[in-house]
Parts: sequence; C-alpha cells; structure tokens
Amino acid sequence: MFKKIMSLYENSILYSERPLNVSEQYYIFFNQSEKQWLAIPKSNLTEKELNLLQILYEQVNIPSKHSGKWYEFLLVNGPLPTTSTESNYRIIQFHIKGHVEQDEIESALNGFFSDEVQYIWEDSQNGCVIEEKKQMSLSESELASISDTVESDLYVKISFYIGKLFPLSNQLPNQFRQEKEYFQFAKNHLSGSNIFTFEKVFLPLVAANLPGHIKEKLNKDFLEVFLEDPELYVTIKVFLENNLNASMTAKKLYVHRNTLQYRLDKFIDKTGVQLKDFYGAFTVFLAILLFEYDNLHK
Repeated sequence: MFKKIMSLYENSILYSERPLNVSEQYYIFFNQSEKQWLAIPKSNLTEKELNLLQILYEQVNIPSKHSGKWYEFLLVNGPLPTTSTESNYRIIQFHIKGHVEQDEIESALNGFFSDEVQYIWEDSQNGCVIEEKKQMSLSESELASISDTVESDLYVKISFYIGKLFPLSNQLPNQFRQEKEYFQFAKNHLSGSNIFTFEKVFLPLVAANLPGHIKEKLNKDFLEVFLEDPELYVTIKVFLENNLNASMTAKKLYVHRNTLQYRLDKFIDKTGVQLKDFYGAFTVFLAILLFEYDNLHK
C-alpha cells in the first residue's frame, strides 16, 4: 500500500528499516503490517490528507541529526554530542497530560525558546529542551506563562522541571537522570504547581524520606492541630509560602489583617512555636509537607 501512496506524492521516500534521521520537512508514517516507513514532504499534503493518513497509519517522529546525538548521549550511553565541551547546558524537562502531536508542542515552544535549542522526546508525553548557556532566557514565571498558553491553545496540560546549569561532560547523563527522578517525584507527589525546580522539590523530598521517629515527632506536635482546624492549617501554609508577609497572605486568603493575626496567634498558643523565628518556621513548614505527603498516600 505504501508504494501506491508513494506514487501519489513527489519526493516521498520509502524505508524498510526505521530511518535514523529525516528532514523536519517530512511527515513519517509507519505501516505495522508491512514493517515499512514512508516519509512524505509536508508541503505535499493537505490537512484532510494528513488527517486520513494519521487514521490509517502511525505517525512517527524521527529526531533530527543533532537532537538524535543528544538523545543517544543522554538516554542510551552515546558519545558526547559535540566536540565543543567548554559550554554549559540547562535541560528543561516537560510532561504533557493529554493528547497532542509532538510538532504542535514544538511549534508552540518555538515561540518562546531560542531557535538553537534541541528537543528530545522519550515518548508521546515526555521530553526535554536542551539549552546552551548563551541561549538561556526564560525565567520560572515565563515558563508558567508558557504552560498557561499551551493549555489554552492546545487543550493539554504541560508541566516543566527546570534543571541546573551543568558543563558538558560524561557526567551530564547521570545528572540528567537524577533530575528526572526529582521531576517524577514532583509529578507524583506535589500539586498546586506545574513549574518545578530542585529547590521546590527538595524539602518535600526530605519530608517524604524522614526517619520514622522524626515523622512521629512532627505528627505528634502538629498533626492534631492541623486536623482539628483545617482553616488554621491553610492559613499557616499560605503565610509560610508567602515568606511570612502578612499583607500578601491576607490578600491571598481574602481576610482582614486582624483576622490573619488572630489565626497566627492562635497557632502559636496551640503549638508554642514562633513563626517569625527561622527555625520555628522551617520546622512547621516541614511538618506541613509531611502532612500533605501522608494525606496523599492514605
């Protein structure tokens, strides 16, 4: 069948083995029964013809030559992808919840990232953007805006993990795998955010892996207070997340500052912990993270 389809489209290419790299100007389809791959120039297909081929055959994405080298380096123990080892790189992982074509995601991200970044896809829902230091431009808040834009335009949710800046070396694949574990933990255990960094993941990860006797101590000191007064729990959580800023906290909770102060004083009376003290605030925040983690796994 592919041979007949091939005759309809000029410059199409038929493969008996999965091609290693193909120009981005081609759509590639796989015929499961015949074990063949057909590359058709994108300019030759109308939208209706593309939709029909996507129904009949599996559309596949073959990485470009350069991104293919990065794929092999990071995921299958391949050699360094470039001879220039003086640059530092940041890897931004992303996870898509919902169904969307990979080229649509890349097209959306291209509006924000430098043209020189590389995309790697592990599967239809997980991939990453590789930025050289000189290409880095997006902040955490800008990535949050990208997430909102993708959701409104493509009707899928996308979350990001912003990796650290690392030199290009044979250690980079191990560092990448470690960051993948952090991102996986965030996706499984953290809610309320779709942008993650090591700093955001670290404390919840610590709370989840505390020794049993430490968990027991924190639960003994704070669990009853949290369960007895959920409103008080939310107030303290928002207060700590907003850097102990009373005005910002009152605004977020839609309460008067006097009401906020009353709740803070109530918590201090019940626990004896001073929230304005760094060590007290840190201890309470760790207890909150443990409380959330335990509730998620009940």
